[in-house]
Amino acid sequence: MPVEKRCSKGHVFYKSSNCPVCPVCEKENKATSGFLSLLGAPARRALKNAGITTLQKLSSFSEKEIVQLHGIGKTSLPVLEKALAEKGLHLKR
Repeated sequence: MPVEKRCSKGHVFYKSSNCPVCPVCEKENKATSGFLSLLGAPARRALKNAGITTLQKLSSFSEKEIVQLHGIGKTSLPVLEKALAEKGLHLKR
């Protein structure tokens, strides 16, 4: 049964899980360009929370480190690798 919740910005939303993510805030924060815009919300949040907001920063991490981030799934990794390759970069080996 969905429970009414309120985020720190005052948005009211309903969730049936413990997930604290406000859908209104998430929509406002969606990337519209760059490699982060190619990812789903969980992967985007995982990278942002780890301070990875550029391809250069991403290239300083190994595949093992990236997949350990909560929110990075098997579909995110190929997207990230392709974005890196297009800029002549790759994950740390």
